[in-house]
Amino acid sequence: MTNIPLDKSKFDNSWYKPGPFWKRAIWYIVNNLVFVNPFFPFTAIKPIILRIFGAKVGRHCLIKPSVNIKYPWFLHIGDRVGIGEGVWIDNLAQVTLEDQVTLSQGVLLLTGNHDYKAASFDLMLGPISIGKGAWIGAKVKIGPDVTIGEMAVASFGSVITKDCEPFGIYYGNPAILIRKREIKA
Repeated sequence: MTNIPLDKSKFDNSWYKPGPFWKRAIWYIVNNLVFVNPFFPFTAIKPIILRIFGAKVGRHCLIKPSVNIKYPWFLHIGDRVGIGEGVWIDNLAQVTLEDQVTLSQGVLLLTGNHDYKAASFDLMLGPISIGKGAWIGAKVKIGPDVTIGEMAVASFGSVITKDCEPFGIYYGNPAILIRKREIKA
């Protein structure tokens, strides 16, 4: 193994085009005034604003205060999705929240990372998909290239770095399957 020093002068993510500067600038202002702002009480208008900026948003979604969304045009939210206070959707790539997903307080979704093996520290992207009825507990962190299966649960404070199977309950850092979710009628 060769030990080559990190050289950030070679870092180049010019290939990454998340949208025109004017659109990102306007979104930055709107995001901070409407979504990140803890004093903005009008939750019903948030899905409308997301749609204006290119997000696909289903019906009956609830987005609480202090939610930070990087790029709404890389966001798909199904019907009856709940997004709790302090959620950060850092979606440099596509994030999909299928119907009836719950993101509890302080959830962090990260679609980007850096290649720590490359001297140039290259940017790497990967989508996140959260299946129908999944519940992501408070303060859970989910990394790029992760799919959470239908009805799965990520228990509070867990770090999800790999796919989670449907109806699985995951806990820990890194999260592991601890049992299956059983829904009682």
